Amino acid sequence: MLQGEIVQADTEKESGAIQQVLVVDDSRLQRRILVSSLKKWGFEVIEADCGEAALEICRTSPPDLVLSDWVMPGMSGLEFCKAVRELSDNSYSYFILLTSKSEKNEIAQGLDAGADDFLIKPVSSDELRARISAGDRILGMQRELSKKNRMIEEALDELKVAHDAIDKDLMQARKIQESLVPELTRDFGSSRVSLLLKPCGHIGGDLVGMFSPGVNRLGFYSIDVSGHGITSAMMTARLGSYLSSTYFEQNIAMERRFNRFYALRQPEEVAASLNSRLIADTGIEEYFTMVYAIVDLRSGLLKMVQAGHPHPLVLRRDGRAEFVGDGGVPIGLLPDIPYSQFETQLSPGDRLLLYSDGFTECRLSNGEMLEPEGLLQLVRDCDPQQGGQEFLDDLFWRLTQVMSDEHGMEDDVSATFFEYNGP
Repeated sequence: MLQGEIVQADTEKESGAIQQVLVVDDSRLQRRILVSSLKKWGFEVIEADCGEAALEICRTSPPDLVLSDWVMPGMSGLEFCKAVRELSDNSYSYFILLTSKSEKNEIAQGLDAGADDFLIKPVSSDELRARISAGDRILGMQRELSKKNRMIEEALDELKVAHDAIDKDLMQARKIQESLVPELTRDFGSSRVSLLLKPCGHIGGDLVGMFSPGVNRLGFYSIDVSGHGITSAMMTARLGSYLSSTYFEQNIAMERRFNRFYALRQPEEVAASLNSRLIADTGIEEYFTMVYAIVDLRSGLLKMVQAGHPHPLVLRRDGRAEFVGDGGVPIGLLPDIPYSQFETQLSPGDRLLLYSDGFTECRLSNGEMLEPEGLLQLVRDCDPQQGGQEFLDDLFWRLTQVMSDEHGMEDDVSATFFEYNGP
């Protein structure tokens, strides 16, 4: 590097160029020789005649470069170098030890103490200049790296603030989503509906619910919106209003009769209405799978529509189990899709489980999925005396026990459990 280039680079300290040099030597003659050359090359020079005085300078105003003699009375150059490296200041000074020592073990001591380079005395002017140029490049890279690290730390701090804000919003969103399922268990006469909703994140895309417009009339459902996260959760909020258990006038699964009471619409009509609404909303790419069921609690006649959702599981009182339904097309995929419902006759003591694919597509420790057969085994492993919420909690716990530790819970898990006990 030429003298003019050194002086020009020194106008901006952040550029990494060496601007200020501290010369430490107990010999006034040696300092004068070094200072003369350094000033001629355009550097700002500070002098110290001992390690103690030099260390005080480094504490108050750390130089860019230190040229220190090794052998000095009091604090040696080696001790001075160690002390400089122990300072807590974030700035870094390039340290060159001046020594008559050339043995490898002594050089190793200097490097271990924190020295960056060595010059053997008497010091050659050309060699000193070359070593300063090398130090200038290294110091420049080090400061550039420190600058980028500071930028990264600032960016991480900003991201943390943003993440905390998002996390706070998601926690509030979870509370709102939980409000869509105000009751996890409810008795309807001698029968009962219980709900399970376990999102894999703060919020999820599954929705379960139940409603009854009057005695002996009951509707319940299990829904799984495509995708995960905020978009799916927003869709569940919308569907929650379409199937409200509180505001019957908003519930598209009900219709007003004779301006006196509400009646349940047929499941196939409900599926077709939901499909029409979703298709009509431009810009929405999400779709959802669903099983929606209505039951006459007097007769036990169960009517269901399956729209791409996993097959409902009927658990008979005598221990038999059967998956029912014919699949169907998810809602919101294609316009004017005809949906057909099917019927199942329940007897007192029979139970029905609607569940999302978070159960059947759960990854096991061997890498395979649970599948319907695995779910059926989990159901049979549950205590047959358990019912309602206890049964669902036990079922979910058993799922977590067979779940892969590596993959964990990759999808939302939800279920609707209906226990029929006669009129």
